[in-house]
This record gives sequence, C-alpha cells and structure tokens, in this order.
Amino acid sequence: MNTPNLLKKRIFLALATLPFLGVVAAFGIAPDTATETIAHETVVETLAVPEVEVSDSGVFDFWREERIGRGETLPNLLQRLGVNAEDRQEFIAAARQSGLISGLTPGRSVLARVSSSGRLILLRYLATDTNLVNASRSNDSFQFSEQAIQAEMRPVMRSGNIQNSLFGAMDAADVPDRIATELADAFSGDIDFHKDLRRDDHFSVVYEAFYFDGRLIRTGRLLAAEFTNQNQTYQAIYFKDPQGRDGYYNAEGISLKKAFLKSPMPFDRISSGFTSGRLHPVLKIWRAHKGIDYAAPTGTPVRAVADSIVSFVGRQGGYGNLVVLKHQPPYSTAYGHLSRFGKGIKRGSKISQGQLIGYVGSTGLASGPHLHYEFRINDVQRNPLAMKLPTAYPLDRRYKAEFMMHAQPLSARLNLLRDTNLSKLD
Repeated sequence: MNTPNLLKKRIFLALATLPFLGVVAAFGIAPDTATETIAHETVVETLAVPEVEVSDSGVFDFWREERIGRGETLPNLLQRLGVNAEDRQEFIAAARQSGLISGLTPGRSVLARVSSSGRLILLRYLATDTNLVNASRSNDSFQFSEQAIQAEMRPVMRSGNIQNSLFGAMDAADVPDRIATELADAFSGDIDFHKDLRRDDHFSVVYEAFYFDGRLIRTGRLLAAEFTNQNQTYQAIYFKDPQGRDGYYNAEGISLKKAFLKSPMPFDRISSGFTSGRLHPVLKIWRAHKGIDYAAPTGTPVRAVADSIVSFVGRQGGYGNLVVLKHQPPYSTAYGHLSRFGKGIKRGSKISQGQLIGYVGSTGLASGPHLHYEFRINDVQRNPLAMKLPTAYPLDRRYKAEFMMHAQPLSARLNLLRDTNLSKLD
C-alpha cells in the first residue's frame, strides 16, 4: 500500500475512534444473553489521533437517585438531591400548583438530574409501580406531567477500582449510592469497610435498572457482586427460594449472612481500639478500653450485628444511653453513648441482624459523638477485630440445584467484568 493511502486509512481509523473516547464507564447486557460463549480478543494498535479543541464551561450535571424516607418532606428531599435553595422554592411552588406531588410515599424512588451548581434539570417520581410523574425545566419554569407506565428491567454491569473510598469509586463508575450500600451490606460479614479497604481493590456489580420508553426511571436491587480485597475475592449472588426466603450467597450456595456482622456501622472510622491501657479523654486517667469506638456524626444509625433479644435498654453510668443484646450463647454485644434508641427497642424485644437499634451520640462519659461497641463472651469483653466470628448459615439443600441454575448466568457476567475497570478508560 502506498504512503498516501496508508495515511488516509490511519486518519479514517482515528476519526472513527473519537466518539468512543467519551464512552460512559458502564454497559448493560440484555436479559438471557449467553455470556459464557462470548469470545475475547484484545487488539492494540497505535493510531495518530488529530488534535481536537474541546471547550469546557466548568459546569456539569449528574443523575441522583434517592429513596423517600418515612415522614420526609419535599423540601428535605430536594435538598438531599443537591438542588439549590432558589430552585427548591420554584419547584415546590410549581408542584403545589400542578397537584401531581401532593405527598411523598416512603420507600418510593425519585430520580433527578442536577447540575454541579444545584440547578434542577429534570425529576422523575415513581408515584406507584405503574404511574410516573415527570417534572422538567422549560424556559426557567417547571412543567409537570403524569403517565401510566410498564417498566422494563435491564441488568446493568459496572466495575471499578478503589482509589480512596468505596462510595468514591462507585460514584466514578456511575453506580447509585443505594447499590453501593447493598454491596457493603452483602459483604459486611467478610469485609470490614472501616479497616480492610485497600487502594486498587476491585469491585464488579450487576444490578437491576428499570426503563420506560428508553428512559431510566429507577434502579432495583443488587443482583450479583464481586469484590477483591487484599487479593482475596468474594462473590455475592442474590437468590430467593420458593418459600420466599432471600439473601446473598457465594457461588457454592453458602449464605453470606454471617452469624455476626464485623461492624455495627458500615462506613465510619475507628477512633479508639481495644486496649489494656489508654488515657481516658474525659477522666484523664489511664485505664483499659475494652471495646471499639467508632467516630461518626450524632444521629448516625447503629445496627444490631446479629439476631438477638434486647436484655437492657436505658441509661447506665459512663455508657450513657446503652443497648445490650443477647445473641446465641455465649455471645452478647453492647452499644453505648447513643443519642437515642431505635423505634420499638425495649427489653425482651426480638431483633434481627442489621436492624436499627439506636443513633450515635455523646451521652455518658464521651468527649464527642461516637459509638462505643463491645463484643462479649460469657459477659467478658473481647476484641471482635481479633476474633474469628461464627460462620454463615447454609442454603436449604432442597433448593441447591435451583440456586446453581440461577447463579450460573450471573457468575458469567461477573467473570466478564473481572480485571476490568469500567470507571476509567485510559
């Protein structure tokens, strides 16, 4: 091939490549795709890409999805979505006039497109499973409409590497916060996200996304996930058995629900560890610290680390507001310095693993807001970070074959994502 023709070919290839340089760092695969038969081939070729002038206004927008909390108001929801004060006022007035958002249903999803300056561009509220409220900006005002829908579920696959934090990496991969939280909960029995996370840990997720008329209206549950932490790889696959019991399992059908979670809070830092001697921040004397302190803002939710019965709830000396839970013998746990207790937490109450039992505070002998957490064996405090906790519960053998059929295509999707970083294309 002569030189001019070769040059033309390279220029054509370079220009054809340009649209893909800005590709979103994620992709979806249609349901029932036979992913295990996909052949892979890596081709690397050096191309001379012409310089393109790119203008950047410094303003960008992004999608936010939030679940409506119990008793939540529209102003509070808009604030959580990152909408600025001026747009919040305009939107609330327009919503009141339209009559389409007269109340918010707890648990429902709201999807919003918001600029980096807090300007609300678009909002979609799934009022019911079949009714969608749309609000969009038009000539500096908001227009509302309502439509009946039948959503289509599409599984979405994304992956990335940890650089600083789990939520930061998930944001970079454009994974919704609620999926990040479900991943953390699924692996909470194996990974302590306070102290185990390392730079370049790798994650992959497959989750539900619901579309109507080609538009994303909400995300569903996490279907499968893989997390490589300190060169150890863990998998989580969601499965619901014929009797309605559901949860996350590894590829062999072993439940990831450990008898005990590694931590009573998913993401806050340890401010003081288990030690035989430390200078007490309030008393200013040296004495043993037979628990783990988790620093967190006042009001941060605290969860039970295992199924249990409440043996004590109330105020007790230096612990301040305290909850003590009795688990399977000989184990118990204690949660101190709480600002307040969870709804329905009283002596004798049955508590499920992960259930809200109280909120971080600074009651008792505390120099600032934090949770004092104790793990006890025969009522003697032990260091939970240095112990091997009881193992997971097995899947009912009657449903093992059904689980394996369900898990195979999800595992194939995770295999496609392994060693891939879709949150950044170099």
